[in-house]
Amino acid sequence: MNKIYNPTPDTWDSILERPTKTVNDIEQTVKEIFAAVQKDGDVAVSNYTKQFDGVSFENIEVTAAEIDAAVATLPNDLKEAIALAKANVETFHQAQKTSRVSVETAPGVQCWQEKRPIQKVGLYIPGGTAPLFSTVLMLAVPAKIAGCNEIVLCSPPDKNGNINPAILYAANLCGVTKIIKVGGIQAIAGMTFGTQAIPKVYKIFGPGNQYVTVAKQLATQFGVAIDMPAGPSELLVVADDTAIPAFVASDLLSQAEHGTDSQVILVSTSKTMMDAVENEIQLQLEVLPRKAIAEKAIANSKLIFVENDAVALDLINEYGPEHFIVCTANNDFYVDGIQNAGSVFIGNYTPESAGDYASGTNHTLPTNGYAKNYSGVNLDSFMKSMTFQKISSEGIQNIGKAIEIMAEAEGLQAHKNAVTLRLAQIEKDNRK
Repeated sequence: MNKIYNPTPDTWDSILERPTKTVNDIEQTVKEIFAAVQKDGDVAVSNYTKQFDGVSFENIEVTAAEIDAAVATLPNDLKEAIALAKANVETFHQAQKTSRVSVETAPGVQCWQEKRPIQKVGLYIPGGTAPLFSTVLMLAVPAKIAGCNEIVLCSPPDKNGNINPAILYAANLCGVTKIIKVGGIQAIAGMTFGTQAIPKVYKIFGPGNQYVTVAKQLATQFGVAIDMPAGPSELLVVADDTAIPAFVASDLLSQAEHGTDSQVILVSTSKTMMDAVENEIQLQLEVLPRKAIAEKAIANSKLIFVENDAVALDLINEYGPEHFIVCTANNDFYVDGIQNAGSVFIGNYTPESAGDYASGTNHTLPTNGYAKNYSGVNLDSFMKSMTFQKISSEGIQNIGKAIEIMAEAEGLQAHKNAVTLRLAQIEKDNRK
């Protein structure tokens, strides 16, 4: 890992730069695939699936028989673990429900806000070297709680044309309405435009590589919303001599093994801790099955020493990590002061992997600095807030004059007339 000592604020941007390609590097590829899918539908989807995934088949929708087979082959202990995680995710997201907000802003002017589910949502579940069935829980559970009518899931097939059984099991358990064996850019394009086999959705959720991230951003140009620009995973740990080096190293490696473009950072006020963590990383790295992937990610990562907690916090807020672990003698300082982070994990016994799987919080989080202006996925992500108002004759008399004056000042005479006519009618009725 790269060790950096007391970097000055003017160097933070370059030091904290993410190891990702720029949008310009891959945008053209994404646009070409989108254009092909928009024009040729399933034919284009099939061609790209063969090109990128090395597999072709006639029916890209998962059948009931495939789901039954997945249920039968999955070990019971994994089913139980998924059930426990699902229950905790449900508990946390059920608690996010809010009631109708209603207020009388003036006598006779009743205004209220209610939430309605997004009717059609698309869930993208990465496959590849790490099929993320846990992400199914994080997306499908709140979608179901919100009341979404259609929940479409896309995930890339393996070389045999199958989706990982755990993904199918979790999707079926959580009430996904349609499962499609398509991944990558072509999956996002399919859900954006709709094809014969892939339904068009109103909002797309889910993490992915840089190509999927850019594809989601392009989808917004065609009237489809997205959860956030979630790209390669990242983790920042702040630790001092009260932290346990082996724990810190394990957390850093847990994110490094996600992909070669993942980034992990340790910020510390202790050089001794930095050295101990570096040694632990090398020890633990040797026995990881995904050592080759983690090694490449570690090469992009940093160990940063700063003099005090105040400087550390400023640097962390500038970075805006997806995952933020706090293991210090002064945890409250960081918890109270953090402004930009996707999800925060506090203390030696709160590993980031708890949030990834079973604590109940959502692990679909903003990356690449977007924690400065995006929230992670939550129940409201699957809903829209709608406002309502009902005005009585008393109410329109109370606010009508103000509306007339403001409309006239903006030069919108029809707006004024809409009120003037009503006020005149009320005056006429009162004379009777």
